[in-house]
Amino acid sequence: MAETGTRTLDTTGATLRYDVRPGTGTDERPLLLIGSPMDASGFTTLASHFADRTVVTYDPRGVARSERTDGAAETLPEEHADDLARLIEALGAGPVDVFASSGGAVNALALVARRGDLVHTLVAHEPPTAQVVPDREAALGVCADVHATYLRDGWGPAMAKFLALTGRQGEFPADWADEPAPDPAAFGLPAEDDGSRGDPLLGQNMRGCTSYLPDFPALRAAPTRIVVAAGKESEGTFAARAAVAVAEGLGTPLAVFPSHHGGFLGGEFGQHGAPAEFAEALRAALDGDRG
Repeated sequence: MAETGTRTLDTTGATLRYDVRPGTGTDERPLLLIGSPMDASGFTTLASHFADRTVVTYDPRGVARSERTDGAAETLPEEHADDLARLIEALGAGPVDVFASSGGAVNALALVARRGDLVHTLVAHEPPTAQVVPDREAALGVCADVHATYLRDGWGPAMAKFLALTGRQGEFPADWADEPAPDPAAFGLPAEDDGSRGDPLLGQNMRGCTSYLPDFPALRAAPTRIVVAAGKESEGTFAARAAVAVAEGLGTPLAVFPSHHGGFLGGEFGQHGAPAEFAEALRAALDGDRG
Protein backbone atom coordinates (compact mmCIF):
# COMPACT_ATOMS: atom_id res chain seq x y z
CA MET A 1 0.00 0.00 0.00
CA ALA A 2 2.98 2.34 0.30
CA GLU A 3 3.54 2.86 -3.42
CA THR A 4 1.93 5.84 -5.15
CA GLY A 5 0.48 5.38 -8.59
CA THR A 6 -2.15 3.94 -10.88
CA ARG A 7 -2.93 0.24 -10.81
CA THR A 8 -4.88 -2.05 -13.11
CA LEU A 9 -7.35 -4.75 -12.07
CA ASP A 10 -9.17 -7.21 -14.32
CA THR A 11 -12.67 -8.07 -13.11
CA THR A 12 -15.59 -9.89 -14.68
CA GLY A 13 -16.37 -7.93 -17.82
CA ALA A 14 -14.09 -4.95 -17.18
CA THR A 15 -10.54 -3.71 -16.68
CA LEU A 16 -10.44 -1.19 -13.85
CA ARG A 17 -7.87 1.47 -13.14
CA TYR A 18 -7.44 2.93 -9.69
CA ASP A 19 -5.09 5.31 -7.92
CA VAL A 20 -3.39 4.98 -4.55
CA ARG A 21 -2.12 8.03 -2.63
CA PRO A 22 -0.17 6.96 0.48
CA GLY A 23 -0.88 9.01 3.59
CA THR A 24 1.52 10.74 5.90
CA GLY A 25 -0.26 9.80 9.15
CA THR A 26 -0.56 6.73 11.32
CA ASP A 27 -4.04 5.59 10.27
CA GLU A 28 -3.38 2.42 8.27
CA ARG A 29 -6.98 1.95 7.10
CA PRO A 30 -7.33 3.08 3.47
CA LEU A 31 -10.06 5.55 2.55
CA LEU A 32 -11.88 4.91 -0.72
CA LEU A 33 -13.54 7.87 -2.42
CA ILE A 34 -15.99 6.62 -5.03
CA GLY A 35 -18.66 7.96 -7.33
CA SER A 36 -20.64 6.68 -10.29
CA PRO A 37 -20.43 7.48 -13.06
CA MET A 38 -18.00 10.16 -11.83
CA ASP A 39 -14.41 9.03 -12.19
CA ALA A 40 -11.40 9.46 -9.91
CA SER A 41 -10.66 12.99 -11.16
CA GLY A 42 -13.74 14.30 -9.34
CA PHE A 43 -12.14 13.57 -5.96
CA THR A 44 -8.91 15.51 -6.47
CA THR A 45 -9.86 18.32 -4.08
CA LEU A 46 -11.44 16.08 -1.44
CA ALA A 47 -8.44 13.75 -1.43
CA SER A 48 -6.15 16.69 -0.74
CA HIS A 49 -7.93 17.20 2.60
CA PHE A 50 -7.03 13.64 3.66
CA ALA A 51 -3.30 13.71 2.99
CA ASP A 52 -2.75 12.01 6.34
CA ARG A 53 -4.56 8.89 5.10
CA THR A 54 -3.97 6.51 2.24
CA VAL A 55 -6.63 7.50 -0.28
CA VAL A 56 -7.82 5.26 -3.10
CA THR A 57 -9.90 6.47 -6.04
CA TYR A 58 -11.02 4.62 -9.15
CA ASP A 59 -12.83 4.91 -12.46
CA PRO A 60 -15.98 2.76 -12.52
CA ARG A 61 -16.35 0.28 -15.35
CA GLY A 62 -17.08 1.93 -18.67
CA VAL A 63 -15.87 5.34 -17.46
CA ALA A 64 -12.64 7.21 -18.32
CA ARG A 65 -9.69 4.80 -17.96
CA SER A 66 -11.73 1.68 -17.00
CA GLU A 67 -12.86 -0.24 -20.05
CA ARG A 68 -15.78 -2.62 -20.31
CA THR A 69 -14.86 -5.93 -21.90
CA ASP A 70 -18.31 -7.54 -21.88
CA GLY A 71 -19.96 -5.33 -24.49
CA ALA A 72 -23.01 -4.74 -22.29
CA ALA A 73 -25.00 -1.53 -22.70
CA GLU A 74 -26.09 -1.18 -19.06
CA THR A 75 -24.59 -1.90 -15.65
CA LEU A 76 -26.26 -2.89 -12.39
CA PRO A 77 -25.14 -1.75 -8.93
CA GLU A 78 -24.40 -5.39 -8.08
CA GLU A 79 -21.79 -5.45 -10.86
CA HIS A 80 -20.19 -2.28 -9.53
CA ALA A 81 -20.29 -3.84 -6.05
CA ASP A 82 -18.40 -6.88 -7.32
CA ASP A 83 -15.80 -4.59 -8.89
CA LEU A 84 -15.39 -2.73 -5.60
CA ALA A 85 -15.06 -5.96 -3.63
CA ARG A 86 -12.30 -7.16 -5.93
CA LEU A 87 -10.55 -3.79 -5.71
CA ILE A 88 -10.62 -3.78 -1.90
CA GLU A 89 -9.32 -7.35 -1.80
CA ALA A 90 -6.52 -6.36 -4.19
CA LEU A 91 -5.44 -3.65 -1.75
CA GLY A 92 -4.76 -6.34 0.84
CA ALA A 93 -5.18 -3.89 3.70
CA GLY A 94 -8.21 -5.27 5.54
CA PRO A 95 -11.55 -3.47 5.86
CA VAL A 96 -11.50 0.03 4.41
CA ASP A 97 -13.44 3.22 5.02
CA VAL A 98 -15.57 4.40 2.11
CA PHE A 99 -17.00 7.78 1.16
CA ALA A 100 -19.46 7.19 -1.66
CA SER A 101 -21.19 9.92 -3.65
CA SER A 102 -24.41 9.72 -5.67
CA GLY A 103 -24.46 6.56 -7.79
CA GLY A 104 -21.34 5.50 -5.96
CA ALA A 105 -23.38 5.52 -2.76
CA VAL A 106 -25.91 3.16 -4.33
CA ASN A 107 -23.07 0.86 -5.42
CA ALA A 108 -21.51 1.01 -1.96
CA LEU A 109 -24.80 0.00 -0.34
CA ALA A 110 -24.90 -2.98 -2.69
CA LEU A 111 -21.30 -3.78 -1.68
CA VAL A 112 -21.98 -3.66 2.06
CA ALA A 113 -25.13 -5.77 1.68
CA ARG A 114 -23.00 -8.47 0.07
CA ARG A 115 -19.55 -8.02 1.63
CA GLY A 116 -19.83 -5.98 4.78
CA ASP A 117 -16.63 -7.59 5.99
CA LEU A 118 -14.71 -5.43 3.52
CA VAL A 119 -15.97 -2.07 4.78
CA HIS A 120 -15.40 -0.64 8.25
CA THR A 121 -17.35 2.61 7.85
CA LEU A 122 -19.43 3.73 4.87
CA VAL A 123 -20.55 7.32 4.42
CA ALA A 124 -23.21 7.19 1.70
CA HIS A 125 -23.90 10.69 0.39
CA GLU A 126 -27.20 11.22 -1.43
CA PRO A 127 -27.79 7.78 -3.01
CA PRO A 128 -30.37 8.43 -5.79
CA THR A 129 -32.56 5.35 -5.54
CA ALA A 130 -36.16 5.89 -6.57
CA GLN A 131 -37.27 2.67 -4.88
CA VAL A 132 -37.39 4.20 -1.41
CA VAL A 133 -39.11 7.57 -1.90
CA PRO A 134 -42.85 8.04 -1.25
CA ASP A 135 -43.44 8.91 -4.92
CA ARG A 136 -41.68 5.72 -6.03
CA GLU A 137 -43.71 4.95 -9.17
CA ALA A 138 -43.51 8.48 -10.52
CA ALA A 139 -39.80 8.76 -9.70
CA LEU A 140 -39.03 5.45 -11.42
CA GLY A 141 -40.98 6.64 -14.45
CA VAL A 142 -39.09 9.93 -14.64
CA CYS A 143 -35.73 8.16 -14.42
CA ALA A 144 -36.71 5.60 -17.07
CA ASP A 145 -37.87 8.44 -19.31
CA VAL A 146 -34.45 10.12 -19.11
CA HIS A 147 -32.86 6.90 -20.38
CA ALA A 148 -35.48 6.45 -23.10
CA THR A 149 -35.04 10.06 -24.21
CA TYR A 150 -31.30 9.51 -24.50
CA LEU A 151 -31.74 6.47 -26.71
CA ARG A 152 -34.36 8.21 -28.84
CA ASP A 153 -33.21 11.86 -29.03
CA GLY A 154 -29.59 11.97 -27.88
CA TRP A 155 -27.54 13.62 -25.18
CA GLY A 156 -28.84 17.22 -25.04
CA PRO A 157 -32.58 16.53 -24.61
CA ALA A 158 -31.87 13.71 -22.14
CA MET A 159 -29.42 15.75 -20.08
CA ALA A 160 -31.94 18.60 -19.90
CA LYS A 161 -34.46 16.16 -18.42
CA PHE A 162 -31.82 14.81 -16.04
CA LEU A 163 -30.93 18.28 -14.78
CA ALA A 164 -34.60 19.09 -14.32
CA LEU A 165 -35.01 15.83 -12.41
CA THR A 166 -32.10 16.44 -10.06
CA GLY A 167 -32.99 20.06 -9.40
CA ARG A 168 -36.69 19.55 -8.75
CA GLN A 169 -37.95 20.29 -5.25
CA GLY A 170 -40.48 17.90 -3.77
CA GLU A 171 -42.23 14.81 -5.05
CA PHE A 172 -42.91 14.01 -8.68
CA PRO A 173 -46.63 14.16 -9.53
CA ALA A 174 -48.40 11.15 -10.95
CA ASP A 175 -49.04 13.09 -14.17
CA TRP A 176 -45.39 14.09 -14.65
CA ALA A 177 -45.46 12.76 -18.23
CA ASP A 178 -47.94 15.50 -19.18
CA GLU A 179 -45.45 18.23 -18.30
CA PRO A 180 -43.63 19.90 -21.22
CA ALA A 181 -40.12 18.62 -21.82
CA PRO A 182 -37.42 21.05 -20.70
CA ASP A 183 -35.66 23.00 -23.42
CA PRO A 184 -32.00 21.93 -23.74
CA ALA A 185 -31.09 25.51 -24.65
CA ALA A 186 -32.30 26.67 -21.24
CA PHE A 187 -29.43 24.64 -19.74
CA GLY A 188 -26.93 25.64 -22.42
CA LEU A 189 -27.19 22.19 -24.04
CA PRO A 190 -27.39 21.24 -27.72
CA ALA A 191 -30.77 20.11 -29.01
CA GLU A 192 -29.42 18.25 -32.03
CA ASP A 193 -28.54 14.56 -31.84
CA ASP A 194 -24.90 13.79 -32.63
CA GLY A 195 -25.67 10.07 -32.88
CA SER A 196 -23.47 8.97 -29.98
CA ARG A 197 -24.90 6.71 -27.27
CA GLY A 198 -21.90 6.08 -25.06
CA ASP A 199 -22.68 8.41 -22.15
CA PRO A 200 -22.16 6.41 -18.92
CA LEU A 201 -24.66 8.46 -16.92
CA LEU A 202 -27.62 8.57 -19.29
CA GLY A 203 -27.00 5.22 -20.96
CA GLN A 204 -25.02 2.75 -18.90
CA ASN A 205 -26.02 3.56 -15.31
CA MET A 206 -29.26 5.55 -15.32
CA ARG A 207 -31.81 2.77 -14.91
CA GLY A 208 -29.76 0.35 -12.85
CA CYS A 209 -28.74 2.95 -10.28
CA THR A 210 -32.10 4.61 -9.74
CA SER A 211 -34.09 1.35 -9.65
CA TYR A 212 -31.87 -0.36 -7.06
CA LEU A 213 -33.67 -1.36 -3.87
CA PRO A 214 -31.30 -1.48 -0.87
CA ASP A 215 -31.33 -4.76 1.06
CA PHE A 216 -32.12 -3.22 4.43
CA PRO A 217 -32.06 -6.47 6.46
CA ALA A 218 -28.61 -7.30 5.09
CA LEU A 219 -27.36 -3.76 5.66
CA ARG A 220 -28.61 -3.69 9.25
CA ALA A 221 -26.97 -7.07 9.87
CA ALA A 222 -23.63 -6.10 8.32
CA PRO A 223 -20.63 -5.37 10.55
CA THR A 224 -20.18 -2.07 8.69
CA ARG A 225 -21.02 1.21 10.38
CA ILE A 226 -23.18 3.11 7.88
CA VAL A 227 -23.71 6.87 7.86
CA VAL A 228 -26.19 8.23 5.32
CA ALA A 229 -25.69 11.90 4.49
CA ALA A 230 -27.29 14.66 2.44
CA GLY A 231 -26.23 18.21 1.67
CA LYS A 232 -27.86 21.06 3.56
CA GLU A 233 -28.62 22.85 0.29
CA SER A 234 -30.06 19.68 -1.26
CA GLU A 235 -33.11 19.46 0.96
CA GLY A 236 -36.19 18.48 -1.02
CA THR A 237 -34.36 17.25 -4.11
CA PHE A 238 -34.64 13.68 -5.35
CA ALA A 239 -31.25 12.40 -4.14
CA ALA A 240 -31.61 14.07 -0.75
CA ARG A 241 -35.12 12.67 -0.30
CA ALA A 242 -33.76 9.23 -1.14
CA ALA A 243 -31.01 9.69 1.46
CA VAL A 244 -33.64 10.49 4.09
CA ALA A 245 -35.55 7.31 3.19
CA VAL A 246 -32.42 5.14 3.22
CA ALA A 247 -31.48 6.44 6.67
CA GLU A 248 -35.00 5.68 7.87
CA GLY A 249 -34.75 2.18 6.42
CA LEU A 250 -31.54 1.61 8.36
CA GLY A 251 -32.96 3.13 11.52
CA THR A 252 -30.15 5.69 11.73
CA PRO A 253 -30.18 9.50 11.81
CA LEU A 254 -29.44 11.41 8.63
CA ALA A 255 -26.14 13.29 8.66
CA VAL A 256 -26.43 16.78 7.17
CA PHE A 257 -23.29 17.85 5.31
CA PRO A 258 -22.37 21.33 4.07
CA SER A 259 -23.31 22.49 0.59
CA HIS A 260 -25.09 20.40 -2.06
CA HIS A 261 -24.94 17.14 -4.05
CA GLY A 262 -21.42 17.97 -5.22
CA GLY A 263 -20.39 19.74 -2.03
CA PHE A 264 -16.92 18.19 -2.05
CA LEU A 265 -16.03 19.57 -5.48
CA GLY A 266 -13.41 22.27 -5.69
CA GLY A 267 -13.70 23.23 -9.34
CA GLU A 268 -13.69 19.76 -10.87
CA PHE A 269 -15.98 19.75 -13.93
CA GLY A 270 -16.45 23.50 -13.36
CA GLN A 271 -18.47 22.90 -10.19
CA HIS A 272 -17.79 24.29 -6.73
CA GLY A 273 -19.09 23.23 -3.35
CA ALA A 274 -17.57 23.85 0.05
CA PRO A 275 -14.78 21.25 0.02
CA ALA A 276 -12.96 22.30 3.19
CA GLU A 277 -16.14 22.31 5.26
CA PHE A 278 -17.33 19.14 3.56
CA ALA A 279 -14.05 17.36 4.34
CA GLU A 280 -14.34 18.40 7.98
CA ALA A 281 -17.84 16.92 8.18
CA LEU A 282 -16.68 13.75 6.45
CA ARG A 283 -13.74 13.33 8.82
CA ALA A 284 -16.09 13.72 11.80
CA ALA A 285 -18.46 11.12 10.33
CA LEU A 286 -15.64 8.65 9.70
CA ASP A 287 -14.23 9.17 13.20
CA GLY A 288 -17.61 9.00 14.91
CA ASP A 289 -16.97 5.58 16.40
CA ARG A 290 -13.49 6.38 17.66
CA GLY A 291 -14.28 9.03 20.23
